[in-house]
Amino acid sequence: MWTANMTTVVTSCLALLLTMFGVNMTAASAPDTNAGDEATIGKQSLLSSNHLSFGVTEILFNISSSTEYLRVQHTQVTVIRQSVLSHLQLLTTLIISGNVALEDIGAFAFSNLPELTDIIITKSRNLRCIHPDAFRNLIKLKYLSISNTGLNSFPDFTKIYSTASGFLFDLHDNSHIMRIPANAFRGLCTQTIREILLTRNGIKEVASDAFNGTKIHRLYLRGNKQLTHIHPKAFVGSSGLTELDVSETAISSLPNSILGELQKLIAESSYDFKKLPHPELLPKLRQANLTYPSHCCAFKNIHRNRSRWNSLCSHPKARDDVHFYRDHCSNSTSITCSPLPDEFNPCEDIMSATFLQILIWVISVLTLLGNGVVLLVLLGSRAKLTVPRFLMCHLAFADLCMGVYLVVIATVDVLTRGRYYDYAIDWQRGLGCSAAGFFTVFASELSVFTLTAITLERWHTITYALRLDRKIRLRHACIIMAAGWTFSLITAFLPTVGVSSYSKVSICLPMDVESVESQVYVVSLLLLNILAFFVVCSCYLSIYLTVHNPLSMPAHADTRVAKRMAILIFTDFICMAPISFFAISAALKLPLITVSESKLLLVLFYPINSCSNPFLYAFFTRTFRQDFFILSARFGMFKTRAQIYRTESSSCQQPAWISPKSSHVVLYSLANALSLDAK
Repeated sequence: MWTANMTTVVTSCLALLLTMFGVNMTAASAPDTNAGDEATIGKQSLLSSNHLSFGVTEILFNISSSTEYLRVQHTQVTVIRQSVLSHLQLLTTLIISGNVALEDIGAFAFSNLPELTDIIITKSRNLRCIHPDAFRNLIKLKYLSISNTGLNSFPDFTKIYSTASGFLFDLHDNSHIMRIPANAFRGLCTQTIREILLTRNGIKEVASDAFNGTKIHRLYLRGNKQLTHIHPKAFVGSSGLTELDVSETAISSLPNSILGELQKLIAESSYDFKKLPHPELLPKLRQANLTYPSHCCAFKNIHRNRSRWNSLCSHPKARDDVHFYRDHCSNSTSITCSPLPDEFNPCEDIMSATFLQILIWVISVLTLLGNGVVLLVLLGSRAKLTVPRFLMCHLAFADLCMGVYLVVIATVDVLTRGRYYDYAIDWQRGLGCSAAGFFTVFASELSVFTLTAITLERWHTITYALRLDRKIRLRHACIIMAAGWTFSLITAFLPTVGVSSYSKVSICLPMDVESVESQVYVVSLLLLNILAFFVVCSCYLSIYLTVHNPLSMPAHADTRVAKRMAILIFTDFICMAPISFFAISAALKLPLITVSESKLLLVLFYPINSCSNPFLYAFFTRTFRQDFFILSARFGMFKTRAQIYRTESSSCQQPAWISPKSSHVVLYSLANALSLDAK
């Protein structure tokens, strides 16, 4: 008997010592003193951290008042009743973990505990409700964490009144909490709150005055994927916020009231946060971790200089105000920003150079007007629709689309000039850029195809001038152009479904060659364009050799034909060669120029054909001028000139140099061809 009593005393003393040194003991080692009654947490068994058995269903009032560290873990407790822990005046740490049956925490459950510094409530997925008066008068509380619960509303923490410095508040992984209400943290702590972590909850909205009455250093809203709205007045009445994390949220803007004090902004994987606040609203920002590289352009080489405050900074007493001098008069301080802009999206406007901004407007207007007039004249003419006219209509339409693309790019450049980084994401990933890219690829390929078709048609007409049975009919031309339209539409459509991309660069060209499919796509288009150029050159050379006859054609006529062919080949060459050369090298991941330099090619070389084709294939030809003046006469203009053209057309006089022999048929065909398509 005496031995048994001594054993009990020794065991109790050891348990007390182990508790003082933070050593855990399991409930399995403690005897069940109330067999047959409902299992409880006894006075002795909770002197240390306890891993309770699954049979425990209620916390009673008989926990030792000397308990300093209390762990309620893996129990079947459903409710923490009112004031059940209020007598634990020495309690410093409370951990409630893994209690899957826990549903409710009652009023005053954690109240008037003067020594309590840490509360952790976690892994209680059925916990739906915490009474508004559950947390009261915890003056030394400095760490409060609630995570992985089933709470469906934001608990009331406004009666804690902690006076501890460096308070840390952690509310995370509570997927049913959808709103941070007004005054949610007012009364939480009278001192500055070091961190408020509200990560990976189901928060959709931060209400007005949500942080009213608080001083916060760091606020983390990361992982609230449905968070779309932070009220502009959410931080009214708060101060001191220096670090904000809104990563992995759906917000699109930040309240201006907090920007002035921010030193660190984290917005990684926040894909809806497309427009940054103006840098002037972030005077103290030193670090920014953002989603889009273009946003860092806002802070590139930005310095806090003295320009705005020069007169005040020069005042002899400016240094007396330490904060003012540090913020506005001290030496420049750069901002660390990531991710940095890459070679495809440098920190510049769409048209970076002034001369490019002017040139693109000149070329786009000429392209639109020229091809618009050609289409109007050809479609409005009462003359018979021949194969050359039919092909010219398609060429003019393709080049008109190129003009539309250039105007769109030029307009967006004007609208975003100086702050393109704010609009880069919306533009490049939006429908506008995709439509512009579609237009330019479609226009470019249809134009090349039609130019090749026109050249082949002229070559065929001259080569087989005496074979009327081999003449190309309009139905043949329709089939050819149907194939051209199909090809052009397919090539323009592919980047919209992942084969390359129009969103890679600001000028919306398919410059994405990261995948093998994209490389094959880009290189194939370029090689086809080069092939088309050589076909055109070969046809013109063959035409010239066919009609070149010094005995029947005067030297000046021969020279004139050669010059016209040379002009056509030259314009094709300067349009195709630079772009193809540099584009193929870039597609093979051996770039020779930057994206900024490629914009010169875009404006100066890329649209040359579209701009010059109306002149070379229409305005400079006799047939087009005849159609133009006859059409104008229908509206009361140029009636005299129109009558002259009608008279000349009806007389059908043949050129003086045409030979009366059979060769004159070929030469006349050539002359007719040159009059139709500017050769």
